Amino acid sequence: MSELLTAPGEGFHPHLHDAPGPPVTPLRSRLHHIRADALDGGTAQTGGMRRFAAVSGRAVGSEKLWMGQTHVAPSTSSSDHHHGESETAIYVVSGHPEFVFLDDSGGRPQEVRLRTSPGDYVFVPPFVPHREENPDPADEAVVVIARSTQEAIVVNLPGLYALEAREA
Repeated sequence: MSELLTAPGEGFHPHLHDAPGPPVTPLRSRLHHIRADALDGGTAQTGGMRRFAAVSGRAVGSEKLWMGQTHVAPSTSSSDHHHGESETAIYVVSGHPEFVFLDDSGGRPQEVRLRTSPGDYVFVPPFVPHREENPDPADEAVVVIARSTQEAIVVNLPGLYALEAREA
């Protein structure tokens, strides 16, 4: 059996093509290292939580992605909210945050509580009202969030029902 060896600079590079592409902006022509102590707290906020942007259009020139951290204080619940058109992926770093939403797929809305642990992931579809809670009386919960939009979209709500559903 022969080994497949590729010389440096050779191989399949689907991102390289003969036709020139659009001009590359300075922020999008290099890698960016965002240090833990350089996260940006100037982002959309929800009561009971502190959000910090790491990767955003403003910080690094991202066009389709936002990523950052959220800290939920001990014995705290966020306000009810959704993230607009963004798909949101959550990775639990520390603590045992709980994610609460209404499941109306069975005809009658039922509150569902997802209890998580470090290493768990949660997916939040676009426009789904929810809230985060940290029932621990002593330790904050920390999660890493990635969104499919370049900035953090947060729409605070008066309850877990979408506004259109409450008026129907």
